[in-house]
Amino acid sequence: MKEKLTIVKVGGAVVEDELQLSHLLKDFCAIEGRKVLVHGGGRKATKMAERLGIETQMVNGRRITDAAMLEVVTMVYGGLVNKNLIAQLQANGVNALGLTGADANAIRSHKRPLKDGIDYGFVGDVDQADGMMLSRLIEAGITPVMAPLTHDGEGHILNTNADTIASETAKALANIYDVTLIYSFEKKGVLRNPDDDESVIPVITHEDFQQYKADGTISGGMLPKIENALNAVDAGVSKVIITLATAIDGQHGTIIKK
Repeated sequence: MKEKLTIVKVGGAVVEDELQLSHLLKDFCAIEGRKVLVHGGGRKATKMAERLGIETQMVNGRRITDAAMLEVVTMVYGGLVNKNLIAQLQANGVNALGLTGADANAIRSHKRPLKDGIDYGFVGDVDQADGMMLSRLIEAGITPVMAPLTHDGEGHILNTNADTIASETAKALANIYDVTLIYSFEKKGVLRNPDDDESVIPVITHEDFQQYKADGTISGGMLPKIENALNAVDAGVSKVIITLATAIDGQHGTIIKK
């Protein structure tokens, strides 16, 4: 019987909110057993870019990453956000280690080719996450904290969607552990009506997703999040939940099923 492992992905809006983040980290630290934290930080990157006079471009909820923006996200994700999270986890008694995909070859990717005529720039599509390496850290009592940056094996850092990092990490570890993947953000789950915080959709399957996408119920940045969640379930991740940052107990939110 596989040991249980919980992977929690925390979104950029929660990272920005000190109160929500503090609550989430305390709940994360209270999770029993093995765990991994994956973080975003897009809003902080956008604010830093603005301060530096660098324009932010988004298409379908995904960031266009030119050379200047790549420097910003590398500094913000791999440095500012990641190390602040590490320090807070250490303060709560969790021995955490921050990783980008380049560290210990954790996640390798390739530069995204033109997609629907769009050049996303220095954005990585994941080829492989090293589940065995991560499991060795985890078995040594270390909690990996994954930043949304990968590398191509040729010396280049690539900006990579944090939901994808969470999904690929979960998939790589699903061969070793009984994995629950929790996407936590500022809403109670996937909402049927974005203006009604109580309109949580309890379950989404592949079929449901196609329907919600077609009728516009689900759009923008939620599209890649659910695509990644479905990919994780298809690859053997036991449970995927999208939920409020203050409800990462596995009992609330939207459950993603095959």
